[in-house]
Amino acid sequence: MKKERSWAEPYKIKMVEPLFMTTREEREQFLKDAGYNTFLLRSKQVYIDLLTDSGTSAMSDRQWAALMMGDESYAGSENFYHMEAAIQKYYGYKHVIPTHQGRGAEHILSQILIKKGDVVPGNMYFTTTRLHQELAGGTFADIIIDEAHDPDSELPFKGNCDLNKLERLITKHGAENIPYVSIATTVNMAGGQPLSLANLREVRALCDKHGIMIVHDMTRVAENAYMIQRLEEGYGHKSTAEIVREICDLTDAATMSSKKDALVNIGGFLAVNDEKVFEKARNMVVVYEGLHTYGGLAGRDMEALAVGIAESVDDDHIRARVGQVQYLGKKLLEAGIPIVKTIGTHGVFLDAKKFLPHISQDQFPAQSLAAAIYADSGVRTMERGIVSAGRNKDTGEENRPDLELVRLTVSRRVYTQAHMDVVAESVEYVYSERHLIKGLKMVYEPEYLRFFQARFEPIT
Repeated sequence: MKKERSWAEPYKIKMVEPLFMTTREEREQFLKDAGYNTFLLRSKQVYIDLLTDSGTSAMSDRQWAALMMGDESYAGSENFYHMEAAIQKYYGYKHVIPTHQGRGAEHILSQILIKKGDVVPGNMYFTTTRLHQELAGGTFADIIIDEAHDPDSELPFKGNCDLNKLERLITKHGAENIPYVSIATTVNMAGGQPLSLANLREVRALCDKHGIMIVHDMTRVAENAYMIQRLEEGYGHKSTAEIVREICDLTDAATMSSKKDALVNIGGFLAVNDEKVFEKARNMVVVYEGLHTYGGLAGRDMEALAVGIAESVDDDHIRARVGQVQYLGKKLLEAGIPIVKTIGTHGVFLDAKKFLPHISQDQFPAQSLAAAIYADSGVRTMERGIVSAGRNKDTGEENRPDLELVRLTVSRRVYTQAHMDVVAESVEYVYSERHLIKGLKMVYEPEYLRFFQARFEPIT
């Protein structure tokens, strides 16, 4: 049998940014000062930053060159039209409204489409998406398949929707009270899990039957397309770009945080096909973001985004991008570390419940684990569990997700395989000393999206 050969990143390094290691004693003090919240650490205190892949990618030489083409006219910037053309070419949506980032698009869309009392089904919640839906008067309803809540399930498409759950919601609330179905590619909170095109077609057919829109959270659509190419029958011969377009063509509108797949440090957009929705959105963007031809972005950022969209669907790029995540995930599995299976596309998710079974969910095991990993090695990760889930908007009680995770998010084109080895070794060491980790108590809780700013203290 022919041995599988090693692969390398499809780029070479042209510029470097020095990293500095701190001492264990320094990191313990940094954690205390930050309230044991990795979001409150300063970047210079971090050795390898796996907090998020949002806006942390390394831009290409072509993108840096594009910055010099910035047309900073207040109205009618040429860069907007270049960005619009790229979105129409690769994603197929008719109308584009630029926003400063993805949550700007979520806000505008939610205010336009959701009325008080509406129910918004989706394949698992995302923090900012659900909050904007709730602020507009709606209630999120989870329609993801049950396997998505099981970290040990090795189903290849755990981002799929359960059609029976969706049908029951429509019967219970009425199609007139469901403004749209929210479909994410891939599903972040489930561990970066993709959905299949076969499932999306079924959702499309059901929504068409009841006259319901599909809104696509396309933040990581290229990664989802790559998993379809690898795992879904009949798509192995298709390019990532072709599959991306097929996904988008099955939906009516999209919100995009371009800081992920599209390889830029800032930016987003709302894309729609309906002319009436577009007109409302174009009016709202002027109030909340900026003129409809810049939406809170500099011209240079829109030009870099146009280039990044094309680069994001390149097969060599996406194979290496997801491949680096898979490399880290396989090393952790080989070491016996409990992670979400199957390995996701933008990060590896540690199962904090299994990692720290002696810490109850009320003592924030994922938050505790993220702090312990940083203390060991200077590697910054983030919590995706009860802290991120927040509280029920009606009762104020804690939302208790089945998944209590620590996300090791890999930035695009930033780190090497050697960095992944360092991360794996740190997680392995912390796992060997896991019985020494104690839980936390929350001592400061902001009103919204508490995981960004909450503060904790160790339980003694």
